[in-house]
Amino acid sequence: MTAPAAALIGTAAVLAGGNPAYAGVRTDDAPAPETVPETAPETLGDPVFPALGNDGYRVDAYHLDFSYDASTALVDATATLELRTTQALSRLSLDALGLDIRTVRVDGRTATFEQVDEKLRITPARPLPARARVTVCVTYTADPRRALAHTAWVPTADGFAICPQPDSAHTVFPCNDHPSDKADFTFRITVPAALRAVASGAPVCTEELAGDRTAYTYRSRSPIATELVQITVGDYVVKERLGPHGLPLRDVVPAARAEALEPALALTPGLVEWIEARLGAYPFETYGLLPCNSDDPSAFDFTGLETQTLTLYKPNYLLQAEPKIGSHMMHELVHSYFGNSVSPATWADLWLNEGHADFYGLLYRYERGWADSLGLTTFEARMKDTYARGDQWRKSSGPVAAPNAVNLFDSQRYLGGVLVLYALRQLIGEDAFHAVERAFLARHRNSSASTQDYIAIASQTCGQDVSGFLRDWLYGTTTPRMPGHPDWTVTPVTPSLTAPRRQPGARWHENSATL
Repeated sequence: MTAPAAALIGTAAVLAGGNPAYAGVRTDDAPAPETVPETAPETLGDPVFPALGNDGYRVDAYHLDFSYDASTALVDATATLELRTTQALSRLSLDALGLDIRTVRVDGRTATFEQVDEKLRITPARPLPARARVTVCVTYTADPRRALAHTAWVPTADGFAICPQPDSAHTVFPCNDHPSDKADFTFRITVPAALRAVASGAPVCTEELAGDRTAYTYRSRSPIATELVQITVGDYVVKERLGPHGLPLRDVVPAARAEALEPALALTPGLVEWIEARLGAYPFETYGLLPCNSDDPSAFDFTGLETQTLTLYKPNYLLQAEPKIGSHMMHELVHSYFGNSVSPATWADLWLNEGHADFYGLLYRYERGWADSLGLTTFEARMKDTYARGDQWRKSSGPVAAPNAVNLFDSQRYLGGVLVLYALRQLIGEDAFHAVERAFLARHRNSSASTQDYIAIASQTCGQDVSGFLRDWLYGTTTPRMPGHPDWTVTPVTPSLTAPRRQPGARWHENSATL
């Protein structure tokens, strides 16, 4: 995990009056003016994870070819990356950790390489010119059970799944591991014939191979951020059904639990119909659930994770009755819009993902009369309770849009984000709020967007300048007044309300109000 102190530097810069949209991460393809080959920077300057990502190029596509050996539980892999350089390069780097790299080739020529910390440094046989299309091919072996400082691998008794968020995709494949550099993906996974392999995107073909093995190929129709990739192998069955407007729904379910999980899986068509009425058509080629075939409560940090087109879940969670799971199932589905279709420009923009997912997840809950974890049954009651906590959360977790690596997944990014959206809706009205939401999703579909992008679209769409209002809510150190509720009060911060102490390196991902 990135040192909190380094991340706080970025936070402090925001609070000091800098542009709330962190300017260090590129969102365009403009080449640098230099023509002399250079070593590309080994960072994209993220304010939360400053060592993550690499500059000097953009990735157009990843082609991942995995071969799983059930006897050793190892994965032999080839990752082929199609890049576009944005400057002349004598060396470039990818994010990579815990991968046993065998060879690296650049445009078919053997390249020298070294692995340093979490970087794979590559020196091509010839310098790369600016604006060039380049193919980088890396062969390697990965051990899903290897102990690492952090990992995306979720080993199971019969295979694996992956849980890359926020910064661990590069423990599965070498990549430019940052949500601002989304790319197309193709997956080919070869497994013993008794197992099934599934990945993000739509199936392309299935090949029966010698040695009683099968290869499954999938391709994404929309770009995917590295933190949203899903690849899974196991004794699974694929259950298909139709959603609204004929949307193909695909669930990947442990064979032994398929019947027990069916009540939860059958909820998806209704969930999709509800959210489409508010945010528009579902943005991808398919949707479904992946209850990972593991009962280990610590197999991964999330109850559910919005890996694109195939949401990862802890299976026992989905065995509960609908009032216990429906709200969080909506939360994860909303991420298809906020987080997946529109990804965060930096990890400081996480509130856009989690605040929106909790906002609609809670609306769905209260419409059905399901009490939340506090026993509350209305959105307004929950917002009043959250408002009272505002100053405490700003002290213990920072402003909503200014996290660091330690508090990134605190409640401030979830319910704190909901409170910002609620305040905006109170100010501009429900119709204008819905117009803002849809305009933001349309403008930035299949790309990444920053907090500043949301603020700009809100002002453009609602017909009034709400930039100062939203910046106070997103970056202020005290909680602003709530429009329409002059009687609401904030509980004063006292020593007895200090934040709970975390273990070093701990990540808390269970702060969604929909759980």
